[in-house]
Amino acid sequence: MRYRRTDIPGASYFFTLVTEQRQNLFIHDENIELLRESFRQIKQKRPFIIEAAVIMPDHLHCIWTLPDNDADYSTRWRLIKAWFTKHCDQKYKLPRNNARMKKQQQAIWQHRYWEYCLKDEEDFERHVDYIHYNPVKHHYVESPPQWKHSSIHRYIKEDILPRDWAGSDIIIPDIDYD
Repeated sequence: MRYRRTDIPGASYFFTLVTEQRQNLFIHDENIELLRESFRQIKQKRPFIIEAAVIMPDHLHCIWTLPDNDADYSTRWRLIKAWFTKHCDQKYKLPRNNARMKKQQQAIWQHRYWEYCLKDEEDFERHVDYIHYNPVKHHYVESPPQWKHSSIHRYIKEDILPRDWAGSDIIIPDIDYD
């Protein structure tokens, strides 16, 4: 059976991207800034809205909303990954497992990524919560605002979420994809 991606113009999508062999590439602030710059560069050419995001040491989650007449997130991801890979090789120390793969995207990123088209507002909110709670889930911090590489800070600043969101007694369930 051949895998087919969903392509609905103007939709909001949840994504998970993982580094090759779960390298802790994003423990370095320089690499995180370079990833952010890759997003900025590609958004100028192919606009989209980043609704929520979290950058973890070996993976990232985000929600994008595409323009009304556009469903091409796969080209955007290809360009972001390629831009990051090219500039990471030139500027920053990069953990490498295999010298022969130096210039290939697969040396930095897993070939595939997870994408899911969000169904409605409730589904959207549940995925935003999952993104913001992810650093707690992985035991990096005790509360979501403690993780600096998360859109939760924008949500708090814009009064969408309270500063004490997801305190110690709240449990964010894993998301069930049907």
